[in-house]
Amino acid sequence: MDFRALPSGSVTLSNVTVPAHLLGQTGDLITTDLHISDGKLTGTPGTIVDMARAMVLPCFTDMHTHLDKGHIWPRAANPDGSFMGALNTVRADHANWNADDLRARMTFSLKCAYAHGTRAIRTHLDSIPPQPDISWPVFDEIRADWADRIDLQAVCLIGCDGFSEDGDFAHTADLVAQYGGVLGMVTYPVPDLKDRLLGFFRMATARGLAADFHVDETMDASSETLRMIAETVIETGFDAPVTVGHCCSLSTQDEARAFGTLDLVAKAGISVVSLPMCNLYLQDRGPGTPRRRGVTLVHEMKARGIPVSFASDNTRDPFYAYGDLDMLEVMRQATRIAHLDHSRPDWCDAFAATPAATCGFAAQGLRAGDPADLVIFNARDWTELYARPQTDRIVLRKGAAIDRRLPDYSELDHLMRP
Repeated sequence: MDFRALPSGSVTLSNVTVPAHLLGQTGDLITTDLHISDGKLTGTPGTIVDMARAMVLPCFTDMHTHLDKGHIWPRAANPDGSFMGALNTVRADHANWNADDLRARMTFSLKCAYAHGTRAIRTHLDSIPPQPDISWPVFDEIRADWADRIDLQAVCLIGCDGFSEDGDFAHTADLVAQYGGVLGMVTYPVPDLKDRLLGFFRMATARGLAADFHVDETMDASSETLRMIAETVIETGFDAPVTVGHCCSLSTQDEARAFGTLDLVAKAGISVVSLPMCNLYLQDRGPGTPRRRGVTLVHEMKARGIPVSFASDNTRDPFYAYGDLDMLEVMRQATRIAHLDHSRPDWCDAFAATPAATCGFAAQGLRAGDPADLVIFNARDWTELYARPQTDRIVLRKGAAIDRRLPDYSELDHLMRP
């Protein structure tokens, strides 16, 4: 398949395979035509190109990444594959995170994401002082550089034990507001977590900021900070968007307790993002064979109307040694890890429409009027799509095929030390 040389002017991509629900129809996959003119999908036919049932999806939204950590593995490898090994290694590597280092690695990651078909990204930025004053201005520069290719949004990241309303975090929160970001924090069971959450939401409210938490990234069933976040949102009436990521401990809790927490999450209007590849890498790691996946209860969440997304998380850093910000890989692996197959037919929304809506990015779909930002695959059904990495995919942005050449890892050699 090679449809890169599309005719100029109005074009009809005839005989394409798409998820039925993206066109408001019932069922799983259907064959249809997509019309493109002036960079948008339209209802008016153009020059016909027979696509031989190639599958077409909207470009992806990757709503939980760590661009600032990306690709440090050659100089900062996880010594044992554990969560603490990752945390300690990254903190030690912060000494290398000057503006030039961040700019080079973040730009490399964005080149990869763009080539794979991603159009919007939310990234977390480690924000332990003095890093915020380095990372946030660099992020702002990069966001401007990439404005016509990838929409970018950033979230500050600190541990809840480092939070206080009158300490360094106040300056960080001001930076987040200055750069149009999202207020973020990692929660774990500290004795005064409720007070810290109340303070956190006061700070977010005062600055008009949404919230995004790393939550219960552990297999310890006693870790229930998700429940406390949901209770606090309900109690305070905090009405800005709230997102939680990971939520691994739910998978190890008593079913009644876990489902009770999910009911609170639904009532609070909280969105969830699952990070199956990173969690599979870190969770239940020990000297023997892992027995638990670490994936959260995505089916039970979706059944309750909780918005569920999937995302890349870390890329070639101590928290995840692999990955390339390829959302098709996330989609393929999430399907296998969380058994999204033999389930409802709209799970592909969790990689595009749902994360876009959760983050407030522009809507993306396959209806007339949507931008012709599409990914075309040499596959005619789900099993063909997931059986191969689809390295020959075609990415259209505003109706035109982009150059999909990936950057060479040697571009980062000057940043690494033996």
